[in-house]
Amino acid sequence: MTDADRTRTEEPADDSGDPDGPERSFAPLMGATYVTAGVAHFLIPERFAEAVPPSFPRPVGLVYLSGIAEILLGIGVAWPRTRRPSAWGIVALLVAVFPANVHLARGDVIEDLVPDRLAGPARLAAWVRLPFQAVLIGWALRYARADEAESTAAEA
Repeated sequence: MTDADRTRTEEPADDSGDPDGPERSFAPLMGATYVTAGVAHFLIPERFAEAVPPSFPRPVGLVYLSGIAEILLGIGVAWPRTRRPSAWGIVALLVAVFPANVHLARGDVIEDLVPDRLAGPARLAAWVRLPFQAVLIGWALRYARADEAESTAAEA
């Protein structure tokens, strides 16, 4: 086989920087998830504010701020050009909101947020959410580190 034959039969390079490949990226799904969550912050801000630890100032303001961040980062991660910095932003956001998730799981806030018959399942969901944050961070890191992995492979 000649070099010309190899060139014709090789698959085209994936220059999207997407670890899932350009044809089946899950980044738009990630983006839609964060945009939806961000919009919810504006629809029911008082509910989200109840999850903010009492030691944090202006809980409703923080809810709006995190909602704006989720919307912007969700839009950014959906597009290849802004995917990497937006994914790093999602990692930072998930770390920043972790205290609220802990407060929600440990405190009595859940009883105020759901009907009595759903308090048990809601508390369980709040505890399951804590380790699930690591899964969400890992998902974002796939896109945040995609360019780094490609440049390391190219140097080798």
